[in-house]
Amino acid sequence: MNWHWLTFFGDSTLLLPCAVLIVILLLWKADTRRTCLQWLLLFGAAGAVVVVSKLAFMGWGVGSRLYDFTGFSGHSALSASIWPVMIWILTSRASRGWRLAAVCGGYLLALTIGVSRLVIHVHSVSEVIAGLALGFTISTSFLLMQYSRHTAIRHLSYGQLTAVLLLPLMLVIQGKKAPTQGLLEQIALTMAPVERVYTRADLHGKGRLALPNSGSARIAPQ
Repeated sequence: MNWHWLTFFGDSTLLLPCAVLIVILLLWKADTRRTCLQWLLLFGAAGAVVVVSKLAFMGWGVGSRLYDFTGFSGHSALSASIWPVMIWILTSRASRGWRLAAVCGGYLLALTIGVSRLVIHVHSVSEVIAGLALGFTISTSFLLMQYSRHTAIRHLSYGQLTAVLLLPLMLVIQGKKAPTQGLLEQIALTMAPVERVYTRADLHGKGRLALPNSGSARIAPQ
């Protein structure tokens, strides 16, 4: 399996446009705008948690040496937040059973993307688990809200469905990764009193910014 290709399905180059598509589709097809507002609040909260956790480590070294934790896995969190919801919207024409199966496929896709982050050695187990837990909490909360109030999504015609899928397909074919990490590093350097960002090597005492084992250490020794 090409894990590097699979992990792209969790890249913000693909998923942030998909998040915007979800907003557009909910405004267009949902029976109330409250549905869109709920999605914006939940997804925004997830994004904020991921960004704050990464900036806290990059700029101030806030992490856990024991659990090898430097922040929530963004790929995992975005995937788990977006794919189940996106598929739920796109399968509005399907029967209840097929729609449920498709949404479960979205959860499985997100889980596989999380595994890919481990296989290519980008994140630790704790970071992927935290990201997936955050994302699944967001998508499940949103879907349960819609189930409880029997939200209706007007069917997309086959032409509309093709048009909606065109943008993600083009992004997958292009395969260009977003410079998210570099952007966050620049933000951290601007905000924090450091000359370079903290890294995983620093977390484990192997980098130039390694912190002493004292009570003033920013890296949590837990």
